[in-house]
Amino acid sequence: MVVDWIALGFLALGVVFGVMGNLGVLVFPDVYTRLQASSTASTTSVLSVFVAMMVISGFTQMTGKIAVITVFFLVTSPIAAHIIGRFAWEAGVNPWRRSYQERQRLREEDDDG
Repeated sequence: MVVDWIALGFLALGVVFGVMGNLGVLVFPDVYTRLQASSTASTTSVLSVFVAMMVISGFTQMTGKIAVITVFFLVTSPIAAHIIGRFAWEAGVNPWRRSYQERQRLREEDDDG
């Protein structure tokens, strides 16, 4: 009974991180900030779901397999994000550099006209 609630908590945490990552991809202005949002959120959401699966399966052989997959994911996800960011940098994609005041001014202009 308690195990089910712990697993449910980790699954809910995974959903929250996943939704926040998707919102970050939609809202952030350039490839670098979107990459940061997606890679961080995907790592934390997948890690939360894997922990929930380990809690549900108990101390079995399946838990060991999930742990190996988790370690693999924790190693490869940042490497993949770095490769994507490096490719964008070498392709000449410039980071977004507007100040807070410029963003507010542009937002006000969009609202007015």
